[in-house]
Amino acid sequence: MDQTKIHQCVETLSLKGCEEVTKIIAALEQGEPVADTLELTVEERLATLDELRSIMAVYQARK
Repeated sequence: MDQTKIHQCVETLSLKGCEEVTKIIAALEQGEPVADTLELTVEERLATLDELRSIMAVYQARK
C-alpha cells in the first residue's frame, strides 16, 4: 500500500470542499467509482475512505 498516493489523493479530494467530500465518501462506501481514486488499489481506496471519514468527523465536531 502506497501511503504517498493515499495522502496525495486525500489532499486532492479535500480541496473540493466538505459537500463534495461527503458525496465522495458516500460513493466510495457504495463501491462506486470516484475519478480521483481510480488509480488506487482497493486497499488504498479503503484507506483513503477512512482518512476522509476522520477528516469529516473533525470538521463536524467543530460545528
